[in-house]
Amino acid sequence: MTTATSPLLTLDGIGKSYGNVRALDGITMTVERGSVHCILGENGAGKSTLCNVVYGSVAPDRGSMTISGRKYSPRTPAAALDAGVAMVHQHFSLIPTMTVEDNLLLGRNGLRPPRGAVKRGLERIADSYGLTVDTAARVSELPIGARQRVEIVKALLREPSLILLDEPTAVLDPAEIDSLIGTCAALAADGKSVVLITHKLGEVSRAADSATVLRDGSVAGGGRLSQTPLRTLLDLMLGGAQPVDAAQAPPPRPTTDAACLTIEGINLTRSDGSIALADVNLAVRPGEIVGIAGVEGNGQSELAAILAGSIGADSGSVYLDGADITGLTPAQRTTAGVGVIPEDRHAEGVIPELSIAENMALARLHSYRRWGLLNRRQMKDDATEAISEFSIRADGPDAPVATLSGGNQQKVVLARELSTPGLRIVVAAQPTRGLDVGAVSSVLERLRDAAATGAAVLVISSEVDELIALCSRVVVAYRGSIRGSVDAGSPTASSAIGELMMGVAA
Repeated sequence: MTTATSPLLTLDGIGKSYGNVRALDGITMTVERGSVHCILGENGAGKSTLCNVVYGSVAPDRGSMTISGRKYSPRTPAAALDAGVAMVHQHFSLIPTMTVEDNLLLGRNGLRPPRGAVKRGLERIADSYGLTVDTAARVSELPIGARQRVEIVKALLREPSLILLDEPTAVLDPAEIDSLIGTCAALAADGKSVVLITHKLGEVSRAADSATVLRDGSVAGGGRLSQTPLRTLLDLMLGGAQPVDAAQAPPPRPTTDAACLTIEGINLTRSDGSIALADVNLAVRPGEIVGIAGVEGNGQSELAAILAGSIGADSGSVYLDGADITGLTPAQRTTAGVGVIPEDRHAEGVIPELSIAENMALARLHSYRRWGLLNRRQMKDDATEAISEFSIRADGPDAPVATLSGGNQQKVVLARELSTPGLRIVVAAQPTRGLDVGAVSSVLERLRDAAATGAAVLVISSEVDELIALCSRVVVAYRGSIRGSVDAGSPTASSAIGELMMGVAA
């Protein structure tokens, strides 16, 4: 018999393996009704796999589940939706070329689209949770935060009792994160249960009633937050790793006064007529790490794309050691010694269907050619070495990148770009997005190592604390321009950067 106090979801001994990699090993946990339950853990710990099992995207090898006391074993996401389980994935599932309304209508049964029912559902969601969407807008024209709101609304239209949110705050600015946390609280107050995957303990303390920590596919611990200190959760997550600490290493210093990367007078207008970049000028010297902070949407994404060579500026130039590389293709920039860690690893950094070895070789296939054929043995040997050096959790170099967790996919990109022959410049856009606390420290250390070899490192990130821990100085992107130059070692660095980000300082 189901009671108001009985768990909504129970998992008993859930297991899942991919080849020799055991993604989940005997997961047993419960999610209470009307609660927000956070799932924490390092990259590759099994968090996303667990959510996909609950949502019916992945079939477990063993174990059982119940919803409201009844046996629950969905074979497809459609079956999960019918049982009252909805999910918002880390990588959005909306079709960019369609309007919001058309995306909301996808998957609905019937000969005619149920526009009236959807309209009534949107009114109900707006009244209950304060979530509104522009149904006439094309998805491709929406900012990231608005796209996620559409995903959440789409899930709520199904009137689920359980909502799974996989890394929902990874691409949001602070105001959007506050709004999401408020939405989670409203859903719980309405009697729904929310499972929230996040790496950020600050969000856990604000949003969650309970937490479960996964480590190497198993439950490492957890409990109600009223009885479990955040420090305990952090220790369970990290194991022997250490959190980011500005005192871990002295800030890198340039090896010479001559700039290695020079950006002069870059201007760019977006397709909608808005200004993305306005007369951007910046120089980074060899051995120096410079950070660009800022709320997303202030032109930093476009600047990273211009430096990568994937888009062209309306005007302005980019120089490498005094040589103009403005007109070089991405492949030519790689040959010149430019390594790029893109903002969206899933869309721009890897080809998920290819193996780790193939993805590692993408930027320099010419170096593996032998008598007109690819030397795949050497590709695998190099990938095996990278897997060991960068602690990539995978079933060998032949494993498709699609089978890796988001964090391990990022490690593949990092390994490939930082091993660029003759590396002179590193452009890292949101390099720690979606990574666990231990992996963040590892990424920052790798970027420090690149600077120590004499490379000029430019890091674009919305994580101010990480920039202060990593960089020698930080500038701010604000409405398409670059403002300030803050000494990261200054005791007032955080407040100075914050004022620049809010536009109250120049």
